[in-house]
Amino acid sequence: MPELTTSDTNTPEAVAEPIFQRLVLIGLGLIGSSVARAARETGAAAEIVACDASEAVCTRVAELGIADRVEADPALAVASADCVMLCVPVGALADVAAVIAPHLAPGAILTDVGSTKISVVRDVGPVVPAGVHFVPAHPLAGTEFSGPDAGFATLFQGRYCLVVPPAGTDAAAVARVVALWERLGAMVEEMEPAHHDRVLAVVSHLPHLLAFTICGTADDLADETRQEVLRFAASGFRDFTRIAASDPVMWRDIFLNNREALLEMLARFTEDAQAMARAIRWGDAGYIEDRVLRGRKIRRSLIEIKQA
Repeated sequence: MPELTTSDTNTPEAVAEPIFQRLVLIGLGLIGSSVARAARETGAAAEIVACDASEAVCTRVAELGIADRVEADPALAVASADCVMLCVPVGALADVAAVIAPHLAPGAILTDVGSTKISVVRDVGPVVPAGVHFVPAHPLAGTEFSGPDAGFATLFQGRYCLVVPPAGTDAAAVARVVALWERLGAMVEEMEPAHHDRVLAVVSHLPHLLAFTICGTADDLADETRQEVLRFAASGFRDFTRIAASDPVMWRDIFLNNREALLEMLARFTEDAQAMARAIRWGDAGYIEDRVLRGRKIRRSLIEIKQA
């Protein structure tokens, strides 16, 4: 009988080494629970610890089995962790960071997933102890659903994650956060906090503001007309309602913590909307067609880079 070679045996594929030994997730909504699932599937962390202020969420996370351990006390949760990820609304980050700061291990990495970054650096940075590395980040992925049942392991695949380290952040710590998000399937780019907030004001915060406003306008109509709007809603209005179904606390905090960039982009949009209104009023077909064509061009660009 011929001797078996390595290629003849059914050896398992090599498993990548964990990037972190103990990854603590504080806040197990859509993003936190998706990170937990993806980290488990990819082996990004040897141990996943979940912590949430809601007893019901903690109970559900334990039932789902998406974490190795569930802790209600954030101080206990972060003990001996080499990475702590804050997945709570940006308005709650300062309070949570202040609670856990004294209990963070020397050399640990503290990161987040917040949609605003100037406020995160401002609110969290000052409480981070010496020897702990603060590496803010923002995965550009999500749905209109929330809670631990809403998460799924493939949420970040093919999506961007922006890593926004303050000046002077340890390069090795940044590299580990980048490696984590890449392991979870994301494409990673670094960005400066103020630039991040301006970009997100255009691509995310303003569209959500418009969606909430349009749905509010429809809800304020006379009852008979409002019912017809709901019954005969075309795809454009349905898309707005999908966005408008997002978590109200999260978006309240985003709007308030990125107010300057958001108000700037809203003012620019208002000017453009008024220009379109003038074109419609005076029958400027060329202007209207140009705006529609520019919209189609942006859509084609998104499809080409697989972000549609």
